[in-house]
Amino acid sequence: MVGIDEMLADQAIRAYLLRLIGSEGIDLLERFPPEGEYSDEELAEKTGINLNSVRHTLYTLYEKRLAEYRRIKDPDTGWLTYLWTLRNDRIYPVLREELERVLTLLEKRARYEEENDFFICDECGIFTFVDVMDNGFVCPHCGTPLKHFDNEMLVGALKRRVEAIRATIGDV
Repeated sequence: MVGIDEMLADQAIRAYLLRLIGSEGIDLLERFPPEGEYSDEELAEKTGINLNSVRHTLYTLYEKRLAEYRRIKDPDTGWLTYLWTLRNDRIYPVLREELERVLTLLEKRARYEEENDFFICDECGIFTFVDVMDNGFVCPHCGTPLKHFDNEMLVGALKRRVEAIRATIGDV
């Protein structure tokens, strides 16, 4: 199983987690006790991190299946306590899923860029051929004549990113 220190030492994993849970979440992971289950209150006390931040981080990690909890009920009060553990062993499958999701979006965007012809108004933005052909290739908002927009660099960048992700997925 991958340890927290090893996981956070990997720049790609650290960047993903930073986007997911923020710097306070990273602080919690760095201070998370190595063994056992802990309530959110215990974690806040042991790590010195605000209880709301601890809860937010745990729930966010839970949504990605990177943390799990066991619920116990106090027989006297009826209160429920959630005992949390980290699932470091899930980081690589979660990263793969995320990369596959991003890959699908990038492929869809690359197809859109390749299948459309674009025109630009310096004031109002970019339009597709279909959007402006019936309007005589003038901006539908301000009436300025439109210029053809060459998106070849964007298509190239999207394709390079798609290939890089495919290569990475092959390694994960």
